[in-house]
Amino acid sequence: MGIRYKSAFLRPLLLLLCGLGLLYGREVNIVEGLPYVDVDVNGENIRIERIQDTSHKLKNSYTKTSRPTPPFNIQPFEPIKGVKTVTELDVINFIKEKVSENEGMLIDGRMPKWYQNGTIPGALNIPFSMFAQHQENPYVDQIFTIFGAELDEDGWHFDDAQELLVFDNGPWCQQGVTLMKHLIALGYPREKILYYRGGMQFWQILGLTTIKPKAQGAS
Repeated sequence: MGIRYKSAFLRPLLLLLCGLGLLYGREVNIVEGLPYVDVDVNGENIRIERIQDTSHKLKNSYTKTSRPTPPFNIQPFEPIKGVKTVTELDVINFIKEKVSENEGMLIDGRMPKWYQNGTIPGALNIPFSMFAQHQENPYVDQIFTIFGAELDEDGWHFDDAQELLVFDNGPWCQQGVTLMKHLIALGYPREKILYYRGGMQFWQILGLTTIKPKAQGAS
């Protein structure tokens, strides 16, 4: 009787423990003890996590190792003096602590075609090409207002402007760096700009969550 009792008790316990292992015992974590991060983006809960299939390989253009140089020069670690370069962990924390609280903006500086193919959760697409014309650019007022800057007769004021985290395709891409240079030339404080050098290539190589933005006007 004793053996049967133990067996009847242990079986459901083992099944429960196995189930908990499947739920929480992930093989691929963001870091040890952190399997995922839930973030609120425009009222939608998004889970940032890594792909669990350890045999998974990229099949898109980010598998490519060599591109004509120029124009695809390898970016230095700090391409613009005074603009801090950040890691994937910093990006995740920025989304959770800044973007979700409307205290910062994650900026995808690539052209719209790249953005529509997939981006980092919470990113707003501000293509670098929108600032190509510094003089009488119709987009500057709109975008700086979105960023939280204020305009008066003396010009733009950035005391309450959002902190920006800018990225592009990766260390070989010029788009994000070009965007940051345009912003700084127009007066945006470099101390309010962060640069994710790894970009979409490193983000995807690490198997982190990407999203495809909804088409404009889609419900």
